[in-house]
Amino acid sequence: MSAQSLIYPLESKPAPGEAVQVAPGVLWLRMPLPMVLNHINVWALADGDSWTVVDTGMQTTDIAAAWQSAFPGALCGRPVGRVICTHMHPDHIGMAGWLTRRFDCQFWITRLEYLTCRMLAADTGREPPADAVRFYRAAGWDEEAIEDYKARFGGFGKRIYALPDSFRRMTDGDEIEIGGRIWRAVVGRGHSPEHLCLHCPELALMISGDQVLPRITSNVSVFPTEPEADPLADWLASISDIARRVPDDVLVLPSHNEPFRGLHARLGQLSAWHEEVLGRVREALRQPKRAIDVFDVMFRRRVGVDLLSFATGEALAHLNCLMHRGQAARELDAQDIAWYRSA
Repeated sequence: MSAQSLIYPLESKPAPGEAVQVAPGVLWLRMPLPMVLNHINVWALADGDSWTVVDTGMQTTDIAAAWQSAFPGALCGRPVGRVICTHMHPDHIGMAGWLTRRFDCQFWITRLEYLTCRMLAADTGREPPADAVRFYRAAGWDEEAIEDYKARFGGFGKRIYALPDSFRRMTDGDEIEIGGRIWRAVVGRGHSPEHLCLHCPELALMISGDQVLPRITSNVSVFPTEPEADPLADWLASISDIARRVPDDVLVLPSHNEPFRGLHARLGQLSAWHEEVLGRVREALRQPKRAIDVFDVMFRRRVGVDLLSFATGEALAHLNCLMHRGQAARELDAQDIAWYRSA
């Protein structure tokens, strides 16, 4: 999938703890992540004598240090007056509790993102549920992969500071005034349950979180908690909805990579790519396959144990979507392994 039609107008990227102004009163900060995707963008919006911060980074010592450096430097010693999170993944929400407690300020997020985060954080210290083990065995995982999953289960809560104990609910279409300007909530689904984007018509900006990324695709996965879900249909519908509601002239502020122009072109690329993958998977199902057997037609890189959960979830999202469209069928064998074929 090409992103050549996109325009990246900013010449420099902020170092950890520093900031680049992307529009009047809007600062871009970039925090380091301890993974292959090695950064997350967060945004500071001037709001009177304080800042509204959108997304926070994962709970790590490096990100805590970057924030400590930013407070007296890039943020000019002004306090954080409000924290907004686009969604509940640890690289976005991980420091929300730390920031809200440090500055005694409100936490704004959609309801499903808050409750899902609380649910996943509660898994810390639990044994992996039998339902989840069956789910991954049905996808074709071997015993080594299952044992690795059991060893890692419950790690979500370790990557987030204790979540704020209360929140201010945001819903689709809400308007919030920040620094005298109106920002509108545009909610998407598929990547996460109730993902928040923020659109400011006056500044022609959209904070897109992970709902629209310029150089990579957002992970869209099926998880053991809802094995029959069709998140890809939700995601494709959300992409179409954003194209209708947000004009093409915005500067998109994504959570990863650089701010870009060309929103509608990118939305079209993303939708076309998933439809292409659905076609490749459907063709591959002329012969029965397990979820892990479609990796070769979906991904351009070898799937190691570090990416196995993501790849399996994404494969199942495409398989479930085909089943919901009536284009694939599933059967369980005597060992409860799920086999998919074209319908």
